[in-house]
Amino acid sequence: MRVAIVGGGMGGLTLARILHHRHGIDATVHERDAGRSARTQGGSLDLHPESGQRALADAGLAARFRSAARPEGEEHRILDPAGRTLVHHRPPPGSFSGRPEIDRSVLRDLLLDSLPGDAVAWRRQLVAATPRPAGGFDLAFADGHRAGCDVLVGADGARSVVRPLLTDARLSHVATVVELGISDAERRHPGIAELVGPGNLWCVGANRVLSAQRLGDGSIRVGISLRADDRPLTHYRSRRTLLELFDGWHPRLTALIEASDGPPLPRRIETMPADTRWAHRPGVTLVGDAAHLMPPVGQGANQAMLDAAELAAALAADPADPDAAIRAYEEAMFARIRPIAEMSARVQAMMLSPTAADDLVRFFTPRRTEPAPAT
Repeated sequence: MRVAIVGGGMGGLTLARILHHRHGIDATVHERDAGRSARTQGGSLDLHPESGQRALADAGLAARFRSAARPEGEEHRILDPAGRTLVHHRPPPGSFSGRPEIDRSVLRDLLLDSLPGDAVAWRRQLVAATPRPAGGFDLAFADGHRAGCDVLVGADGARSVVRPLLTDARLSHVATVVELGISDAERRHPGIAELVGPGNLWCVGANRVLSAQRLGDGSIRVGISLRADDRPLTHYRSRRTLLELFDGWHPRLTALIEASDGPPLPRRIETMPADTRWAHRPGVTLVGDAAHLMPPVGQGANQAMLDAAELAAALAADPADPDAAIRAYEEAMFARIRPIAEMSARVQAMMLSPTAADDLVRFFTPRRTEPAPAT
């Protein structure tokens, strides 16, 4: 059984690692990037015990993850526009029982380093997948390369090329995010470094969020989240425009924008319908954002990695009948993902609502357990 995985993100690499390491199944990752350092990988991920960490355990990488992760990165605070602290969560020192943070780039390197040298084919942008009469697919890439496979897995993200083979689900624009960065924060901006702390900071106002996240290299990733609108993305490439959005907010908070390096990088946040599913088609399936694109509220990479672990287990359990394995994986994935996608949509809407600060305080404050009635 030859497995072709299109996309070298967390889901695709986790799938390749588990298939190779645990089950001896031939799998090649086709990645359009020129190499592992071709582009930045974004911020930090909090890996959940029941999903991302479970997948790494299945991949035999739990120990390496613990050596690279930052449990202190789980610390987070929520502030209002006046700079008042509404919520402050501190994890137990050194504990991995919660959701420790790891930089995306570090996790990707960890997965890449765990694979055979020829498992990832770089500069491979898929342009066509043609079903073969006897089963499987012929793949054509932008560089002229061709390959064949028995099983095709789309792990190629929001704009998946593989997805249209299975579903015509449309993407919806739900928010706009602007990313900025502050390098060497401890030395250059110690006040900001102290404000952000070792983890995440969310400054929440009506219909907008100003966030900051500490990365393992000491830099700070700043994000501005806004409700979806029809303005072109170029509108948000001006630092002055961004500061006007937060007019009246405490100067300690707007300093996150003023201290940033380089130009603001705006992008649209899109999602797929929470109830997306498709009729099974032999020899092809999807994992991660290609299968269930959700708002970025902490589930995307975790669910992609769990998809990979569950698909690998299904294929290994029934290697003589990969279509039965794919069918079983898809039915379980659809059932698992729908409530998570619905919850993610509610959290996204809550964070950009007029009452977001109060709503988030309630969300993060544990409910008191009422005493049982006397009998």
